Amino acid sequence: MKVPFLDLKPQHQTIRAEVLAALAETYDHTRFCLGRDVEDFEKAFSAALGHTRTLGMNSGTSSLHIASICGGFGPGDEVITTPFTFASSCWGISYVGAKPVFVDIDPDTWCLSPEAIARAITPKTKGVVLVHLFGQPARMDEIMALAKQHNLFVIEDCAQAVGATYKGAPVGSIGDCGTFSFYPTKNLGACGEGGAFVSKHAAVMDKAQLLRVHGSPKRYQHTEVGFNFRMDGFQGAVLGIKLRNLAKWTARRRAIAARYRAGIKRPDVQLPVMLAYGESVWHQFTLLHPKRDALRVHLEKAGVGTEIIYPGPMHQQLCYAALGYRPGSLPVTESTSARCVSLPIFPELTDAQVDHVIKAVNAFKFP
Repeated sequence: MKVPFLDLKPQHQTIRAEVLAALAETYDHTRFCLGRDVEDFEKAFSAALGHTRTLGMNSGTSSLHIASICGGFGPGDEVITTPFTFASSCWGISYVGAKPVFVDIDPDTWCLSPEAIARAITPKTKGVVLVHLFGQPARMDEIMALAKQHNLFVIEDCAQAVGATYKGAPVGSIGDCGTFSFYPTKNLGACGEGGAFVSKHAAVMDKAQLLRVHGSPKRYQHTEVGFNFRMDGFQGAVLGIKLRNLAKWTARRRAIAARYRAGIKRPDVQLPVMLAYGESVWHQFTLLHPKRDALRVHLEKAGVGTEIIYPGPMHQQLCYAALGYRPGSLPVTESTSARCVSLPIFPELTDAQVDHVIKAVNAFKFP
């Protein structure tokens, strides 16, 4: 049996006719940049996920860029963030000239450690960019308590966590702002690039909306130097249709994760935790094993696709070499990165495929 790590085709086939009809309507009405399709999606996203207001963006990276501007980050400022993430989480900090300060992750959730944040705060610290990694919410109470104590602006990177909750609150609504990615591989993926920006602060939302379209409150008037970060109409139309299926797709991801957790019986495997304080949306099902590479070879021979997410932490990337992090400086991150492997988890997997993965993992032998 073959079990791909990810296959987008089955999901898109189930909604193909509906999506093509919506795209045809957008095409005929020429609503190509923002417009009604994006506005409808923004309203639906807010209603479905519990946000007061949503801004559709052209990517999650753009949302993070705007978030750093809204946080007032700039040259001379330090912004604490996680090294165990995709590069976009750090780009917004660097785009505005601030310094990313990488600290270690929690050994259970693999999200940013509040204890590590507390140790890294200096008079130059202006904010925190945290990531709800693999769909798991970070420990927001402790992080927000530190933010209140030290007057820090908190950005929630929710790229992998659309629909996740922390103590009943939707991720993105707890910090000062939240950013989302709709890259095609995400739980809610566009047919191309897309993102969203949310904030509980009306003034932050107003500033983000201004920056999204050339710093222009009115056509040909520019009150700030802005950007072209608009979501296009086609993506708004696609995402509006997909959003109606998100709850069903999330429930299936949770069922697959539960099946993996119940079925994988190996003392040498660290499974992802089930959180007492929140609900994951299981963007990835990632486990740790001391012989990760050998396990991947074994699974490949069994027809099971895997991925390593992320093989190179950000503090070890060449682009941040000047920051001076040495091997061993962030031990939990480095150990996790060396042992992590992600199994297939997408809604269209069958129980038989999931059971095949479980059987293959349990059958792994090494000297």
